[in-house]
Amino acid sequence: MSRNILEVRSLSKRFGGLQAVSNLSFDIAPGEILGLLGPNGAGKTTAFNLIAGFHRLDQGEIRFEGKDIAGMVPHQICQTGIARTFQLSKPFGGLTAIENIMVGAFARASNRTMARHSASELLQFLGLAAKADVDANDLTAFDKRKLELGRALATQPRLLLMDEVVAGATPSEAGEMVELVRRVRDRGITVLIVEHVMKVIMGLSDRVIVMEQGKLIANGIPSEVVRMPEVLKAYFGDGYVSGGEYVSASA
Repeated sequence: MSRNILEVRSLSKRFGGLQAVSNLSFDIAPGEILGLLGPNGAGKTTAFNLIAGFHRLDQGEIRFEGKDIAGMVPHQICQTGIARTFQLSKPFGGLTAIENIMVGAFARASNRTMARHSASELLQFLGLAAKADVDANDLTAFDKRKLELGRALATQPRLLLMDEVVAGATPSEAGEMVELVRRVRDRGITVLIVEHVMKVIMGLSDRVIVMEQGKLIANGIPSEVVRMPEVLKAYFGDGYVSGGEYVSASA
């Protein structure tokens, strides 16, 4: 039996004339934080959506805890133990913060009392307990992002897929989110995090994989990947590669 919690093999997806993902393969070990990096348009979010069941793959295999999940729809994948956040947070307006998280909790909870208890614990975990009864639409953008995380955690995942978690965040907010991701892993949850901000993900991930034009171009520990000429070229162009060294920190 495989020791990996997730195995992706030869994943491919085309939209018309665009080959968004091409023959992508990688694994995630239990308890790992794996960063999926790449410049805009590299195919990161498409790969993410294939794993989460939001797109149907053209070919390939996705196995979670040894079970083939390719072809499952999102709610079925959620039931297997995979949850996701979205790049753009979209809370349920007209519902309070705690009610938003209860929506996720009902994936496992059999009654309202259980769902509310789970949601209350997660609000505490996220630092949002004081805002439990605030309408979700009245939260700050960053608090909405944390609420998005809480709603996903409420489904009790063993693997969490996180999409662009620090997009638009201030440096202090980005630091808080990084710490939250570490605490999520401390709860026994494996994390696959899609991000294009290299500086953030390099300090958070145990290992990173890098995509360009739909293909995997690097796989390794952050300190090694950041110096790979093919990665630097993908992000910064030929002018930023000199003997495999990082020349500019502008991004």
